Amino acid sequence: MKISQIDIFQLGEQTSGRATWAGNSIILKLTTSNGEVGYGEAVPTLRVQPVIQSLHEVARVYQGKNPLDVEANLHEWHKHDFYMPVSFESTSAASAFDIACWDIIGKHHGAPIRDLLGGTFREKVRLYANGWYDGCVTPEQFGERAAKWAKMGYTGLKFDVFGPYYDYIDKRGVELAYERVKAVSDATEGKVALMIEHHGRFNPNSAIMIAKKLAELDPLFMEEPIHPDNLEGYKKYRGATDVRVALGERLLTMEQVVYVLKNDLTDFLQVDLTNVGGVTIAKKVSAIAQAFGVEMAFHNAFGPIQNAVTLQLDSSIPNFLIQESFWDAFPVWKRSLVKNQTPVENGHSPVSTRPGIGVEIDENVIEKYAASGQEAFNPDEPVWVVKDTWKN
Repeated sequence: MKISQIDIFQLGEQTSGRATWAGNSIILKLTTSNGEVGYGEAVPTLRVQPVIQSLHEVARVYQGKNPLDVEANLHEWHKHDFYMPVSFESTSAASAFDIACWDIIGKHHGAPIRDLLGGTFREKVRLYANGWYDGCVTPEQFGERAAKWAKMGYTGLKFDVFGPYYDYIDKRGVELAYERVKAVSDATEGKVALMIEHHGRFNPNSAIMIAKKLAELDPLFMEEPIHPDNLEGYKKYRGATDVRVALGERLLTMEQVVYVLKNDLTDFLQVDLTNVGGVTIAKKVSAIAQAFGVEMAFHNAFGPIQNAVTLQLDSSIPNFLIQESFWDAFPVWKRSLVKNQTPVENGHSPVSTRPGIGVEIDENVIEKYAASGQEAFNPDEPVWVVKDTWKN
């Protein structure tokens, strides 16, 4: 069996009004010489065109290869791409190929990939909601929206409460952040785990000031409190605070993960299957984290294929914490891409037993939402925030 055809699709809505990562998708389709088909997904966050070009580069290595040989194929690309360890575009493209290969592997063996990764550790996956607070600015808006999503069955909510602050935050900003978090806690009667998204935006001193105030509300974790490249700053933060930390969506290699874990920079690990090396590397990273006593909470923000394959891995690992989910915040077309086959039920997702990554792709949706060119850019609000929250 050989990879005989490689198709790359850019999808999106012309007037979605959403953040670009929500309104765009990059989908990879592999077809083998015996007719098996596998799908992967790459990261679209303001990098659609460079990632698509990287997919074309990786395709030159994977064309004609056996999709069952995931280790050899990744190793071959690592050999050819001199800058892979420091190139997000390269690792995201390689991840998409790896995910698509695992989809083929599962179908080839007639099993969901969790059965090939250690079997079933849990039949359903506990989720926390993200993307639920678009347009929320005042504490009252945060509280009202949180109550609505808690009633949907979610037992965890993640949200960014820092408005337009970047790098530095003043006392007023910290107080407003506290009021927003407290409003969510009060509206959900303290029954929902609170996860505070910082988006890696602060310097260490500002992040420490935030942590000392918000610690009163007992968040489950503070996500990426400091700029991700400031590793010395994370050491300072860990020494000055008692809050739990989660990070990892911008770690691209196992070696980077080992450094973070060895230096005790995080309590929970959030690597992303669509940029760390697909299923092959994410499974290894989970085992490394387990050896350090660290639980996994995979980053999962981009699309339904990423969501489906992430749930498969969640189902099979012992050191699972909780899974990020944008499912109920996705535009309808994204859910339709996988024929709504990863539903959220009372804050959990049942894990599919279908072969491969567990979902069937509707190619009519691929055709209908085909897009091209650069994604939308808003100079007044960064791409990585939830829509209409970059303000006080």
